Amino acid sequence: MSFDENAALEAAAVRAIESVDRERALWSDDDRAWASRAAAEVVGEGVAPETFLAARARLALERIGQRSGTLPRAVNALRWRPWVGFTTVVVAFAAGVAIDQVGGSQRINLLAPPLFGLLLWNIAVYLVLAVGFVVRYGDAAPVGSIRGLVTRFAGGRARPGRGELAPVIARLAVDWGHLSTPLYRARAARILHVAAATFAAGLVAGLYLRGIALEYRATWESTFLDAAAVRALLVASLAPGAAFTGIPVPSVAEVEAIRVPAGENAGRWLHLMAAAAALVVIVPRMMLALWAWVLERHRGSRLPLAIDEPYFARLLRSFLGGPMHVHVAPYSYTMPAPAAAGLERLIRNVFGASASLTIMAPTVYGGEDALAKKTRSDHPINMIALFNATATPERESHGAFLDHLAARLAPGGTLTALVDEGAFRDRSGNAPTRLEERRALWRALCADRQVACAFAALGAPDLADAGAALERALGEALR
Repeated sequence: MSFDENAALEAAAVRAIESVDRERALWSDDDRAWASRAAAEVVGEGVAPETFLAARARLALERIGQRSGTLPRAVNALRWRPWVGFTTVVVAFAAGVAIDQVGGSQRINLLAPPLFGLLLWNIAVYLVLAVGFVVRYGDAAPVGSIRGLVTRFAGGRARPGRGELAPVIARLAVDWGHLSTPLYRARAARILHVAAATFAAGLVAGLYLRGIALEYRATWESTFLDAAAVRALLVASLAPGAAFTGIPVPSVAEVEAIRVPAGENAGRWLHLMAAAAALVVIVPRMMLALWAWVLERHRGSRLPLAIDEPYFARLLRSFLGGPMHVHVAPYSYTMPAPAAAGLERLIRNVFGASASLTIMAPTVYGGEDALAKKTRSDHPINMIALFNATATPERESHGAFLDHLAARLAPGGTLTALVDEGAFRDRSGNAPTRLEERRALWRALCADRQVACAFAALGAPDLADAGAALERALGEALR
């Protein structure tokens, strides 16, 4: 599932608030249900899942913005500003024009013009890019330093502050930094390649602008090199310009004739330098920029968000299949009020605020056979067998209970087991070893019946952990 850049950012922002605000203090269950319902009405039926999620994120941000502009401002701060790239390119061109190519003496030292340094630098860049492509061929490029830069950039622009939304904005900055790293890598490459090309173009423009009003004299001097060695260096560096313009690099005798204190009109040398800059820097850099632009457009329209991620899967269940019908069947367990309230919060968190929840009357120990006489469900439902972790799981009772529940499911229904370990934790002093031993027994029983199971302390559930565990169990049940 992929989004364009703006939709992905908005979806990430709403995911941040709905994931961080576990107590529903900032964004209630009613708000979440309204956002899903309103988005479904806006997009209609038969649309792609990402269309629904993008519409839901946009509507949610609008409502959040009516209460507090902090989160929408953070989202806007993280949006890309095209003027950043434009300004970078303009500054690069101006810097190229402004550099004094020949100094105040109006003499060009052929062995030390800044243009040659530019040629060498760009050739080195091409070699690094080529080696990096070969080394990383078939593998994803490393993102550690770039991701850190993007995250710091995002976090610096979307400052969390100290308000109640601070954790949400901090989470958004990190998530967006991770998600947008490939896009920003391509975008940065495009801008840097264009800037390098325009810097070289500025150098060339500066050469000719100064050459119109002033006469520059070409010369050279060296402690170690003679005329033959100097010409060899000039041939190597100016060969592309000579081939393109048809202007030959002067002979050894001509090079010797312009050694300091002599010199000659620098016109032909300027033409050779400009052509070399165009062929070695401007054209290749613009081709690389074009490739980076294509890559940027592709990535900017296809930012990936995992549709099977529990958060998005929860939203799409209600959209694609209508309100979810969840039946909870306790076995030999009468839930205390706090556990019942925690169970309802957990179900709403996993299946959506609009889920239809039915808590069946507890089946007494040994009464599982009575389920066989009950009518089979006519509609697909999500059945959850609820157990108390204080009980030791038994194949003849708890296992049989799971068998009877599975037999009552209509095609398309799911069966998962949920074990409330709140009372067991209290009795065992929350000892990790004993808790894991009891979990292993329940897992073995459920695995024997091919039923996925999850654990939660329903009296005070950690909605993030418990929800993720139940999501995983549902995912196994759907396979």
